[in-house]
Amino acid sequence: MVGNPDWHAHRYDPVQDAFQFRLIPRGLHRSATFLTDDYLPTGSSQVAIRREDAIAAAAAPAPLHFIFHSAFCCSTLLVRAFDRPGVAMGLKEPMVFNDLSGWRHRGAKPADIARVLDSALTLIGRPFTAGEAVIVKPSNIVNPMIAVSLAMRPTSRALFLEAPLGTYLSSIAKKEMTGRLWVRDLLVKLLRDGLIDLGFETQDFLGQTDLQVAAVGWLAQHALFARITTQFPDRTRTLDSETLLSRPMDCLSALAELYRLPLDQAAIAEIVAGPAFTEHSKHGTAFGNDARAAEYRKAANAHSDEIEKVIVWAAAVANNAGLSMDLPLPLLG
Repeated sequence: MVGNPDWHAHRYDPVQDAFQFRLIPRGLHRSATFLTDDYLPTGSSQVAIRREDAIAAAAAPAPLHFIFHSAFCCSTLLVRAFDRPGVAMGLKEPMVFNDLSGWRHRGAKPADIARVLDSALTLIGRPFTAGEAVIVKPSNIVNPMIAVSLAMRPTSRALFLEAPLGTYLSSIAKKEMTGRLWVRDLLVKLLRDGLIDLGFETQDFLGQTDLQVAAVGWLAQHALFARITTQFPDRTRTLDSETLLSRPMDCLSALAELYRLPLDQAAIAEIVAGPAFTEHSKHGTAFGNDARAAEYRKAANAHSDEIEKVIVWAAAVANNAGLSMDLPLPLLG
């Protein structure tokens, strides 16, 4: 099973020190929105294997690279673009990393987390086909473990992807109550991880609107991305979703170079014309740039006054914290 990449290292059980392998063929990887229990079919085969046994049986890993993101920035679209047999396979938010994040928040020792994270990276990095790379997009709740992941894999390269702040706020607003609860849950996690250093006292967040809280989360992740790219300048680049959608050929060409993938201009044009860029990443329905832009305009127009004010407020917060609103090392720099 461990030698067969169709058996995906899906979950981690710290009590048994075992990985739960789940049968997920490549076609199911392609169709599932995310590699989480909510999006995978029930009843598929699952087997628990002790971590040490799994590592002993694992095949030689593929080149492993990352797309780290701050949510609502076309990261799912981008990882879908790397489902290219013979070249690369994209993995969308593997659940095993969420398990490690939860274990970390429950008080696991850093040395134990590091040991299991190393094992998880090995198992996630098994190639689907000889010569393929694996491109992983973890959930953004895993962002506090980015630096250690890159340190553990010195040949891995990473893109840091975010939406422009106004687009991000529009995404939250259009999700209404669900989006507003999500940003407050993210705030709690970022505070727990010590990733918010913007001059606020904890009680200050109670007096902020939902979109101000959303902006705080965006700024905290933005600051984290800036620090890590500065730490690993030879292996990391940054990108915003607006540039990705307006210049997809250029972005994929630059990413192919960053990840060292054999993609020529004809292959890139085929990807841009394919489902990753023409279908909704979550629903599979037709959803090109025009439809995407119209959806954001509708949300932005409905909440324009608050969004505009929060953008000005966030810029002032960033300035006071000495934080540039532009990420370093742009992919198309």
